[in-house]
Amino acid sequence: MTVERALRAAPAHRLLDSLRIDLAQQFAAFSADLLLVDYGLTELRPVEPVQAPGGSQPMTVDSGPAGHAFSTQQPYLFGGDGPTATAFLPVTVRGDRCGVLVVALPSERATPETTEDLAAIAEMLGHALRVADRHTDVYRRTRRARALDVPGEMQWDLMPGRGCVGEEFDLHAYWEPAYSSGGHVLDWSVTGEELTLVVANGTGPGTEAVLVSNLALNAIRNARRAGLDVVGQASLTDQALYGQHGGERCLSALLMSFTRATGEVQVVDAGSPTVWRIRGAVTERLELERQLPLGMFEDTVYAAQRLGVLPGDRLVFVACDPVEPAGGGDEGALDRPVVRAIESTRHMACADIPRSVVRALRESGRGAPDDVLVLCLDWHGPQPRQARPRPHFSDVNGMERARMGKCAG
Repeated sequence: MTVERALRAAPAHRLLDSLRIDLAQQFAAFSADLLLVDYGLTELRPVEPVQAPGGSQPMTVDSGPAGHAFSTQQPYLFGGDGPTATAFLPVTVRGDRCGVLVVALPSERATPETTEDLAAIAEMLGHALRVADRHTDVYRRTRRARALDVPGEMQWDLMPGRGCVGEEFDLHAYWEPAYSSGGHVLDWSVTGEELTLVVANGTGPGTEAVLVSNLALNAIRNARRAGLDVVGQASLTDQALYGQHGGERCLSALLMSFTRATGEVQVVDAGSPTVWRIRGAVTERLELERQLPLGMFEDTVYAAQRLGVLPGDRLVFVACDPVEPAGGGDEGALDRPVVRAIESTRHMACADIPRSVVRALRESGRGAPDDVLVLCLDWHGPQPRQARPRPHFSDVNGMERARMGKCAG
């Protein structure tokens, strides 16, 4: 039985047990551990076997070989001069980073070919975890560095994830508070022809606010799945919110549809979050045709604006309710902390941008929002992606070896 078939056949809460058996048989592995990233993207937390209390401790995402594999998304082989080597393998599902698989095996088995095979198995494990999450709470419990409140639980079930990649794009998101809820809305859908994206400002803390977000996002999804364009999605959601709340609760949202072959974008800006574009050395806020927020008035008519993105463009979406600076201030004054945060992170990888921008905003002092969501979209265009670097091997002192293996992550 292959590893993939074994994972499919294993009980949802025993995926790791099944994997350990297969890795021992195929690679003579001594041990295998799964570290899942917590909701706040601060820790890698071990999934413990059902029969074993205690075990390994959480570690920060920014340190050690496991943190290196998680942040670079490259398989990493540590050791090998002694009897044992350890492979650290990113567990990622279509760009959404889940954690790291850690496999200890005999040094003589620590070859580039073995690392390539283990990286492919880590990818299979990521897909198996997504299915298993529907049938067990084991992995969701692991991801909690502390308790989620009820609105936070609702929001995590509402969101699609924190990342997605395609040939033409990378997108990654992060929001705070991570263990509560600011009522933010985030969603995307990918087809062969387009990437559809929605980002909305938070509706506030608490269960009632999340219910507003839930209604809005399900209305958007309903319209999109019925084949409506972004104008139709905005209109149906506007009607759903107004019908339920009579204009008392509305949502400032941005709906965008990217044509994958051309980079043409259709936009409906319903009083939306801000969007910033980095093109070459220039960082600028996109001035969109702002329309009424969704659900504010009955039968609002929306229109689409057309834009274009070029290969190499980076779009940074910032969704929050800005806090007025002391003594008032114009919109430019409110933009300055965002500009500084984006400029300070412009040389980072797409996956690292959202968390870094959120943290910079939260640490910026006056004018810092309590609740904020940041999404970064890198547009590559319809062209072959460059081959990713091969994973490197290092000894216990961290010295790079000449042996290289193919990345399967």
